[in-house]
Amino acid sequence: MPVTTTTVDLTGLDAARGGSRRLTGHLTRPAGPGPWPGVVVVHEALGVNDVMHRQAERLASAGYLALMPDLFTDGGAVRCLVPTFRAALSGHGRAFRDIDAARTRLAQDPDCTGRIGIIGFCMGGSFALLALSDGQFDAASVNYGRPPKDLDAALDGACPVVASYGARDRTLPGVAPGLEAALDRLGIVHDVVEYPEAGHSFLNDSEVGPRALRPLMRVAGIGPHPESAADAWRRIDAFFATHLTAEGRKG
Repeated sequence: MPVTTTTVDLTGLDAARGGSRRLTGHLTRPAGPGPWPGVVVVHEALGVNDVMHRQAERLASAGYLALMPDLFTDGGAVRCLVPTFRAALSGHGRAFRDIDAARTRLAQDPDCTGRIGIIGFCMGGSFALLALSDGQFDAASVNYGRPPKDLDAALDGACPVVASYGARDRTLPGVAPGLEAALDRLGIVHDVVEYPEAGHSFLNDSEVGPRALRPLMRVAGIGPHPESAADAWRRIDAFFATHLTAEGRKG
């Protein structure tokens, strides 16, 4: 049986605390009977696209109830991109409330065990990194996410973290060793790897963005790197299996 994806209405789950007035998400369920651990999937800067759907489908195939909130629901990518990026850099804003709405929806789902992780790509990786210290997630996968200026403060009390970066990512030089050092200082369980041949968005399984810009993106080191992606997914799978698949509903 294949995994199934449905569009769900997340409106109102966190609007009272500053979330979007209108918010949809894409819920991808594994085949067969639940319950399963949940994972909030935070999309890249280009929004919900086929590549992001396939990332969610991959997680569902591995046995996770995956919910990807569309952070651009209330206004579209053109109107929402800049304020969403600002939220990712500042650690405050509507997008964080929308991510929490998705987590709440998973926690309320009878097919969720109550153990919930978060995974983010690009811009979503920044959100995943900043959403870790409130005790709401049990594990996080941060993929080429930009860290905040005060990394130690943002990570204080964080859940276990698996992070993947590309050494050829010109937008994030030195981020991986800096993140690993901070996690070491704070005593947070982690697995951080910087892949020497990979650049930004290396976990994508195909190129994205306007076709005319793709040659420039390749020159800038942005795009798939299948060999690095395969190893990163192996690590993510093992990390989530360790921290999310404990039997029983979270208390």
